[in-house]
Amino acid sequence: MTGGHHSGPGHGRAGHYVRQPAGYRAFIPSPLPPDPPLDMGPEMRALLSDANIALGQLEGSIRTLPDPDMFVFMYIRQEAALSSQIEGTQSSLYDLVAAEAEIMDPHRPKDVEEIINYVAALNYGLARLESLPISLRLIREIHERLVRGVRGEHLTPGEFRTSQNCVGGSGPSNATYVPPPPHEAREALGDLERFLHSATDLPLLVKVALAHAQFETIHPFLDGNGRVGRLLITFLLCDSGVLTKPVLYLSHYFKQHRQEYYDRLQGIRDRGEWEQWLTLFLRGVSEVGREAVGKAGRIVALRERHRSLILDKLGQAAGSGLRLLEQLYHHPILSVNKACDLTGAPYPTMNQLVSRLESLGVLHETTGQRRNRSFAYTEYIRLFGEEPLPGEEGQGGDGS
Repeated sequence: MTGGHHSGPGHGRAGHYVRQPAGYRAFIPSPLPPDPPLDMGPEMRALLSDANIALGQLEGSIRTLPDPDMFVFMYIRQEAALSSQIEGTQSSLYDLVAAEAEIMDPHRPKDVEEIINYVAALNYGLARLESLPISLRLIREIHERLVRGVRGEHLTPGEFRTSQNCVGGSGPSNATYVPPPPHEAREALGDLERFLHSATDLPLLVKVALAHAQFETIHPFLDGNGRVGRLLITFLLCDSGVLTKPVLYLSHYFKQHRQEYYDRLQGIRDRGEWEQWLTLFLRGVSEVGREAVGKAGRIVALRERHRSLILDKLGQAAGSGLRLLEQLYHHPILSVNKACDLTGAPYPTMNQLVSRLESLGVLHETTGQRRNRSFAYTEYIRLFGEEPLPGEEGQGGDGS
């Protein structure tokens, strides 16, 4: 297969650069699918097969969980934290969970609100998909929730841009990449929406990979394009029924390979290198899918180990202990008061139960204070986050 080697201002396989009145060159994408068509040779088919197998295993492992939603809680938050970190957010998964638990910490990065918004946008989009197809309208609604009340909120939340933007550099004249001007961007978005709804013989993962790259190329918002584009991957996988729950945190892979991620997207625009992007994408699905399967297994093992420990050690309090344990999967950081709210137990009972779970090593106090203390289910949180957690210095292992 030839094609994909055009560079410079002429017509390329993915689109072409057009000089604008102000002197800079902006990229005008061609509609999907690529022309000449993708080279789905033996190597690409093997990658696709491997990615499909990994997704099937992930879907199967989630279906075997005692309460899938219990586990989805942290998968969503991990994806939110990592996708936001790709855009320079400093907050970690732990910061997010602590902020959601309303644990006050003057040292917490201020940008944790961006991750909270990401979680809200993801949950909103999944609920909205039950009544609204994946569409430009849905994308605008998601964007509005993503940047509401955080940096970028002055940049027209929920509205496609009406001015030129750029990636890198101080302006279009010295930018790394200049997306299409507003009127061209609107046309390209219309083409993308038609592609998403078109009957095509392209495999689903290929279609999703093309759509994500095209969305990033169009760059239709003044802020939040990367995050909305990565949310789009999740929505397309869940909407198609390939995944029933949003448990593929691809941002983990994109963050690890951040420079290659950006280079491959730029390679599409400059040289029509769709296959190279597709290779990166499919490898990411395989790697992250298998990792998430392993994580589901470790969560089940952790839950069984802690259930046995509670039944073995807590005597008459075991029933309350098990009820609290189940709540920890949705509230991995909490205060004694919060534990009372969740279980309906009186404060003295819960205070005693929490301190017994602390002595068993299930919970760890995180503040080091006598009052307003909070407790973290650290082994569970550590299954998802890479960074060491407050209150557990010197503890190794990953809970598996």
